[in-house]
Amino acid sequence: MLGGMSLRLSSFLRVVLSVVVLFNSYAVAGRAQNPEWTEPFPPHKVVGNVYYVGSRDLAAFLVVTPEGNILINSNLENSVAQIRASVERLGFRFSDTKILLISHAHWDHDAGSATVKRLTDAKYMVMDADVPVVEDGGKSDFFYGKKKENWYKPAKVDRVLHDGDEVRLGGVVLVAHKTAGHTKGCTTWTMKVTDNGKTYDVVIVGSPNVNPGYRLVGNASYLGIADDFQHTFEVLRGLHCDVFLGAHGGYYGMAAKYARLKAGDREAFVDPEGYRAYVLDRESAFQEELVRQRRGQ
Repeated sequence: MLGGMSLRLSSFLRVVLSVVVLFNSYAVAGRAQNPEWTEPFPPHKVVGNVYYVGSRDLAAFLVVTPEGNILINSNLENSVAQIRASVERLGFRFSDTKILLISHAHWDHDAGSATVKRLTDAKYMVMDADVPVVEDGGKSDFFYGKKKENWYKPAKVDRVLHDGDEVRLGGVVLVAHKTAGHTKGCTTWTMKVTDNGKTYDVVIVGSPNVNPGYRLVGNASYLGIADDFQHTFEVLRGLHCDVFLGAHGGYYGMAAKYARLKAGDREAFVDPEGYRAYVLDRESAFQEELVRQRRGQ
């Protein structure tokens, strides 16, 4: 009976994740906004020096160090005011943002970068293959760049990152893992964080999702897209994860975990099993789509 219950739960989770992915993806394609992208969400400490400063679904993280702070994701152009308010509500100064990073070059995660740079003078660091897209405001994106409604304000990149590069500030080390496919330079970030005497491996997933309309076979705009996705899943499966985070709160069940945090669970975001389940689910979805496209359906 327990095995059957586990299977039903897995199937239910699969459906929920697929709906979330499709909703977010279609919203990006048509420039229509998921209301949860702009809905405020209480900023909170995730673990150690890592804080959540995004909306209900568009994730942004603040990594605090003695030498200034690192912001991961600038989100929408109109998200910057919300992110700034969240940073200040936590007791930090937005002007102390020294480094700006992103998960990937889609407008819902990096359209606010030019504004963040202007307000903070932060150094913008982006994975190599996403740099052209960031610097031309989305115009060279292999899929979304064809439509003007997906363009945004360009931002100059200060440091070009490559797979395995480290970003260091104030004793903090973030490692950039190139997990391409969703974009050509999609990046998963990892770091070690100490909290209450324990050390945790934190993984911030860029995106492993095949958006509606993506061509995995015969894609002249992105040669090797299927191989990149395959490599991404190899990388994600190989990472040790204690604290599972991602570019969208929905990836890691952020709202439910925050509720547990408020109820007193100090390790609400420690979820290695959830991470493994998410990666396996997304890999299965990719493989199914690849088979479907190869069959010409």
